[in-house]
Amino acid sequence: MSGSLPRFNRIRTWSALACLLLPGLTPLAAQAQETIRFGAPLPQTGPLAPEALKQQQGYDLWAEQVNKKGGINVGGKKMKVEIVYTDYQSNTPRAVQAAEQLITQQKVNFLFSPFGSGAAKAASTVSEKYKMPTIAATASSPQVYDQGYKYLFGTFTPNDTLTTPLVKIVREKAPGVKRVAILARNDLFPLAIAQEMDKAAKAAGLEVVYFEKYAINTMDHSSALSQIKAQSPHWIFATGYINDLVLMKKQMSDQKMEAPVVTMIAGPAYKEFIDAAGKSAENISSAAWWHMAARYKGQDIFSTAENYTKLFREKYKSDPDYAQASASVSGALFQIAIEKAGSLDREKVRNELSKMNVMTFWGPVKFGANGQINSLEPPVLQIQGGKTLVVHPAAIKQADFKLGVK
Repeated sequence: MSGSLPRFNRIRTWSALACLLLPGLTPLAAQAQETIRFGAPLPQTGPLAPEALKQQQGYDLWAEQVNKKGGINVGGKKMKVEIVYTDYQSNTPRAVQAAEQLITQQKVNFLFSPFGSGAAKAASTVSEKYKMPTIAATASSPQVYDQGYKYLFGTFTPNDTLTTPLVKIVREKAPGVKRVAILARNDLFPLAIAQEMDKAAKAAGLEVVYFEKYAINTMDHSSALSQIKAQSPHWIFATGYINDLVLMKKQMSDQKMEAPVVTMIAGPAYKEFIDAAGKSAENISSAAWWHMAARYKGQDIFSTAENYTKLFREKYKSDPDYAQASASVSGALFQIAIEKAGSLDREKVRNELSKMNVMTFWGPVKFGANGQINSLEPPVLQIQGGKTLVVHPAAIKQADFKLGVK
């Protein structure tokens, strides 16, 4: 999944027809009477394009299901959903500009955040300025939510909810693991979760023998990996995005690096990572915020992970991962809030989000005072037999944790 993806900033043809029938209306005004417009700034081109496609798939699946059922019930009137995409080319300053343009020029009713913690934090100032209810589908770092803003909500629990269970599992399974090496992309989320790993490891009595950052768009990790290899770590912990981690794993294999435990966040949760890494992906561990093995009975449009997975497979001919599911549940949460508010009034919808306490296919959703979800127990994952399986928590466990990565 690379290269340029199509842009979706477009006015649908039926809105032009509406203007012919109602000559006094502009295209946006005509459309506003018929649809609820959700803005979605995404990095559809550039190095984060694979992640953008996943979010787009999640948003589109939700919108399709809503529209098949006649739309969102707004005070007794069914209104269809339209998602307005704009490409910010994997550039954070452009993500901020894109968010503002969606609000001021495209006149969207509500907003989804750009991809990742860094861009979500940067764009949150725009949401606050315009009092625009915004849901971040891919932002977990606490720094995104520490600004005292009222209009930003996020579907990912804090980073330590991933690293703490990982450390506990490894300590129980492999007490001989003592030395940890950490390599992190110098970007808000990857670096923040690496720092949480550093804290969790030291708190558990492990020795962090290496902790270094690599620059965004790094195309050669061989020097850093050589330094890690020289430290003979028992646990290699690497953070980044799909393209970063696929390249890193290839270069680890080239250097014949082995360790009892190798953890990568967030790539191994994606099938694309397994396909690219092949057999060398075996036993790599990771963590995420959702897996299709989840067993919740929700009040949202998808109801269960089983049903969500079925619908996703029908549309995309593949299995969903947490990135797609988070985008879909973000739409579903807006839908619930709008229907409870019975209105498109931003303040009323914002208030419904702030007091939300609902079960969904994603899990229980309750936002903390800072807007970040605080109600989930994220799964710990491991690649076994070419599949991503859940090794924690016990309620949805599919396999035991295994040691040894080559």
